[in-house]
Amino acid sequence: MVCAHDEEENLRELIPMLLSQNYPEFEVIVVEDRCNDGTYDFLLQATKEYDRLKMARVTFKPEHINGKKFALTLGIKAAKYDWVLLTDADCRPASNQWLSQMALKINPSTEIVLGFSPYQKTSGLLNAFIRFESFLSGIQFIGLALIGKPYMGVGRNLAYKKELFLGTKGFNSHLGVTGGDDDLFVNDHATKENTTVAIGANALVFSKPKNSWSEFFHQKVRHLSVGKRYRFLDKIIIGLFSLSLLITWFVALPSLLFISDINYVLSLFLTRLLLLMVLLYEGTKKLGSSFEVWAVPFLDFLYAFYYLVTGVKALFAKKVKWKS
Repeated sequence: MVCAHDEEENLRELIPMLLSQNYPEFEVIVVEDRCNDGTYDFLLQATKEYDRLKMARVTFKPEHINGKKFALTLGIKAAKYDWVLLTDADCRPASNQWLSQMALKINPSTEIVLGFSPYQKTSGLLNAFIRFESFLSGIQFIGLALIGKPYMGVGRNLAYKKELFLGTKGFNSHLGVTGGDDDLFVNDHATKENTTVAIGANALVFSKPKNSWSEFFHQKVRHLSVGKRYRFLDKIIIGLFSLSLLITWFVALPSLLFISDINYVLSLFLTRLLLLMVLLYEGTKKLGSSFEVWAVPFLDFLYAFYYLVTGVKALFAKKVKWKS
């Protein structure tokens, strides 16, 4: 299922990829959310051509409900199958095995399947940083889920049972919050027993990265502001990683200028960087992708400043509209 607001160009490319998934029985639902471009006309024609394609339409939005959550709710209610697999209009499955790879992880007790969605690789520092940040986040939430501590997922590659969504009243606990249709829902309902993970090259969904630092910054402030609503223990675990990052660059490194015996601090500093490089190399490989580990020291340095600035900004973030 895909929610779309003015996404005609992306949908023309994405829908054939979704319809060509190698799986015996499924439908593709696109929720047309108050579009101003040619999305509606395109979908109207496409649904006549493809039996598996279905359109749900949002013509109005209640004032107190976040737009994307309202669109998702309508789409999920319109779904005829027991499971809903989500992605975004600007995403592209890595192969026609994506649906089957996600479905393979469903067993009798499963209610949520987490997938990973890396960003497409292009040239430039911004793209390298976006991919670095995404891989760190992915290794963290996928890794914790694999050891029985799921705390978030990404709506670009996420599946859950329709019954779970309807039975828990969907996004009811955070209807008016911008964002959180993926991570807050998972944080509310994922457990060791009901959550599995699909990883590997064929289970990936690639996302289009932002083209400017300001767009990326705006997106991440929104994501971090939603994180304030995570379960307390999850915030502690995430906070420890962030603390190690900030201590490394803002405490350990500057302290080398003021202490006589630098060997101990320097060894800790270098050990952390080495472990991070190994983590990125092994982690991305297990996820079915790769990353340029030689760039990790500089990107980690940049990430420390980024995290400090966005973290402070997120504490005071106001509501952000979903593409409207």
